[in-house]
Amino acid sequence: MVKYKTRDEVEIIKESALILGKAHGEVAKIIKPGVKTIELDKLAEEYIRDHGGSPSFKNFNGFPSSLCISLNENVVHGFPGEYELKDGDIISVDCGVFYKGFHSDSAYTYPIGKVSSEVDQLLKATKESLYKGIEKAIYGNRIGDIAFAIQNHVEQYGYGIVRELVGHGLGKDLHESPEVPNYGKRGKGPLLKEGLVIAIEPMINLGTRSVVQEADGWTIRTADRRPSAHFEHTVAIFKEGTEVLTTHKYIEENFIS
Repeated sequence: MVKYKTRDEVEIIKESALILGKAHGEVAKIIKPGVKTIELDKLAEEYIRDHGGSPSFKNFNGFPSSLCISLNENVVHGFPGEYELKDGDIISVDCGVFYKGFHSDSAYTYPIGKVSSEVDQLLKATKESLYKGIEKAIYGNRIGDIAFAIQNHVEQYGYGIVRELVGHGLGKDLHESPEVPNYGKRGKGPLLKEGLVIAIEPMINLGTRSVVQEADGWTIRTADRRPSAHFEHTVAIFKEGTEVLTTHKYIEENFIS
């Protein structure tokens, strides 16, 4: 069942999202070659807790960390650890904040140092596809309109669209109905109504769309071990317009590639 939000509830999600955006910004300040991914996780958790929130992901169904850190061929749900970032890596940082009873969720994929031109294009196109999806996330449209916009943008490059993992509604729960796929048909799927809050999150692979789950029971990687990119925003649907509740502003202000 879809849980629609009041204006007041959306305002709380915006407060949660601001903490989230600034936590991302703190992480962005230190992302560079030589940094261990566990350091990113510790920094994000500390910032979130210092500002009255808690990390949405930590202990969610047993997930051990505050951030999902997914490197190179890993799509989503990777663990932070002792791995040191190196020149040419890409790293998806996915984070959620629980604040005053509501969740927010966003993700960003960073190039570390100098990446290849084809990987740089993958990041650019995946990020663009997020905003193509947001453009169609308007009152009266359907989930399929978002999905088609994302699919239509990235398939022109020959990229693989992950189908086993999708965006989602969120609010009092981290994952709520409806599911928001990154592929689909215009005019199909649930109607976008007043007060719907969803996370839109393209997960796009340089090669095959096929993925496998690693032995840790969480990490999802590409079957062909080619790179994958992931960008995400939380948005709210209203008759008078859609609001992007999360922000990448603090990332883009603070990240030095």
